[in-house]
Amino acid sequence: MAKREEIIYLWFSMWLKQKDLGINDIFTNDVVYIESWGPKYKDCKSVKYWFDEWNKRGKVIQWDILQFFHKDNQTIVEWEFKCIYDDVVSEFDGISLICWIEDDKIKFLKEFGCK
Repeated sequence: MAKREEIIYLWFSMWLKQKDLGINDIFTNDVVYIESWGPKYKDCKSVKYWFDEWNKRGKVIQWDILQFFHKDNQTIVEWEFKCIYDDVVSEFDGISLICWIEDDKIKFLKEFGCK
């Protein structure tokens, strides 16, 4: 569980630092990633493209992890999020549902947000 939590912390820190510190290392090539407001990315290349493009126009200023729940190949992360995108500040609470494969890569991630 500690390795999985470390990977999640790494993913969040990439957003805070606006730097790819290993997207290809933490997601499977065929990952499915669904943002809390609907957009869906169906492979690692699309996740990387979204990350790079989003960070050209926005900045995550807070993404705090509150707690983890683990069961078998799944993890739920509760978090608080705040960003500036196109000069608009947004903040909300959320959770991420994550499914892992055996070598601790993320195969599926779906975010849920609550204002």
